[in-house]
Amino acid sequence: MPFTDRHDAGRRLAARLAGYRSSAPVVLGLPRGGVVVGCEIAKALNAPLDVLIVRKVGVPGAEEVALGAVAPGRTLLDLGLAARLAIPRARLAEVVGREVAELERRELIYRGDRPPIEVEGRTVIVVDDGLATGATAQAAIESLRRRNPKWVVFAAPVCSPDGARMLRAVADEVVCLECPPDFMSVGGWYRDFSQTSDAEVVACLHKTEERRIPA
Repeated sequence: MPFTDRHDAGRRLAARLAGYRSSAPVVLGLPRGGVVVGCEIAKALNAPLDVLIVRKVGVPGAEEVALGAVAPGRTLLDLGLAARLAIPRARLAEVVGREVAELERRELIYRGDRPPIEVEGRTVIVVDDGLATGATAQAAIESLRRRNPKWVVFAAPVCSPDGARMLRAVADEVVCLECPPDFMSVGGWYRDFSQTSDAEVVACLHKTEERRIPA
């Protein structure tokens, strides 16, 4: 059944994750849409919400095709695909540099001077509004592992089977409400999949600011 919008998807995903409420989890949303979904989960679990910024690296000239992703302290690239497409190293470095700069820009916009929520030794639920190739989520989780969480759950309303399979190698648990064998796109599972704005992300983070409590 399609989701009405990201808020509806978040509430339905929160019901599946209700068992984690007792473990005092931290919810980390992947911008932009994952923060909106994560906002509903954080509210339902009475958990703090933060942002885990990650950027897809697209193929130059065909940016919708994922070549990899960048996250704080982690760059993940399909070098085999880059070689098959004969992408020059200088061009590849340029594309990665642009995404790193955008990552840093969003970090400033979304978090300002607030430090990231401490996750060491804690259960962390990483949330996106959907999972296609899995490259961005993989980079995000591998970046997160550097901060020594106790348990990492990846959660999304809809996942491709291949993407979910990939993430099971890096996350401790993968939770998908829908994992259709004929998966075509994330947006096809939403009646309203309009783009999330930076302002909406900031508003979601501010709504849960009071739950930014120390471990």
